[in-house]
Amino acid sequence: MLNVNATNEIHVQRFGAEPIIFLAPGRVNLIGEHTDYSEGFVMPAAIDFATLAAISPRSDHQLSIYSENFGEHSVFDFDFLPHHPRHHWSDYPIGVLTALIEAGVKPKGFNLTLVGDVPLGSGLSSSASVEVATALAILGIATEGKKAKDFSPPEVARLCQRAENHFVGTQSGIMDQFVSCCGAAGHALLLDCRDLSYSLAKIPDGVSIVICNSMVKHSHAGGEYNTRRAEIEAGAEIVRLHRSEVRFLRDVTLADLDRYGDEMLPNVLKRCRHVITENLRTVAAALALEQNDLATLGRLMAESHASYRDDFEASCREADILVDLASRDAACIGARLTGGGFGGCTVNLVKAEQADAFAQRLVAGYLTATGIAAEIYQSQAGAGAHQV
Repeated sequence: MLNVNATNEIHVQRFGAEPIIFLAPGRVNLIGEHTDYSEGFVMPAAIDFATLAAISPRSDHQLSIYSENFGEHSVFDFDFLPHHPRHHWSDYPIGVLTALIEAGVKPKGFNLTLVGDVPLGSGLSSSASVEVATALAILGIATEGKKAKDFSPPEVARLCQRAENHFVGTQSGIMDQFVSCCGAAGHALLLDCRDLSYSLAKIPDGVSIVICNSMVKHSHAGGEYNTRRAEIEAGAEIVRLHRSEVRFLRDVTLADLDRYGDEMLPNVLKRCRHVITENLRTVAAALALEQNDLATLGRLMAESHASYRDDFEASCREADILVDLASRDAACIGARLTGGGFGGCTVNLVKAEQADAFAQRLVAGYLTATGIAAEIYQSQAGAGAHQV
């Protein structure tokens, strides 16, 4: 867990000023994969792993940013801010600053210290965590132009997404930033990516989230992601020829696939079937959580993984092994591959009193099957971003 007092001390020693500190969590997606860019449904939860942003104002026109994780210090002048990414960790806070300025915030010079424990490259949204923590920190000391009170949490999420899309250059959806801003302790968040309406679904007290990092990320993931998006858009376009009101695959039904699927290439039909059924599963999973129907939730997670593996074809041998091992464990309620696919992490909902033993069995079984030592991250569903 992050130490707020230690972060305060790091900032004071480096910059000689007492900061105010904000926390923004990472996230794990319980169900709803590759549905966001079709304006569908996702159900993530904020996790205990987070970024702390400690900030204090300066009297000059400079901003000085220190990353404890990278052990690096970057200094910029407000009059000469970069207009393009440097492919450096500082792109994320600078992108957020740029987005805030464009939105009417008029920040002055500041010192910023960033400290995080979201595992990098794990698919748990360390970048969104940094973005949201930075945005709240800059808003926290803004004295001119728009201020923190002028931005709701969903609007902060939109600004951070804009920073990642337009400055950093990653075409991410809104899910990561949104749940970092709006998550609630002990709850998953069902988000409608069309209008950003959302509801909270309580995770029962006796359930823990156990995330298992396969330690595998296949090199073709980037290109395959773009291919999947193109296939989904191609499927929506075919249905749009028959139903002009269709905007995204969100608007397409299984009945439409029955009627018009023979006009699609086989892979296009499979990708569309995954997204359409995944939207249905995600809404049903939120209802199952609300009703404390863990058997149904586990079944939906299993169906989600099978669809991700067979129709979307974005799983891999290692992830399938992890899900199979977890699913055969009596402590496991539900398991599936989470995140962008082609490796990364699985998410497991587990009986809390057995979570430690479950994790040990999963790591041992995976090591025997693959020779790979997995990493385990245990968490409860955490609160959204806030000042600490």
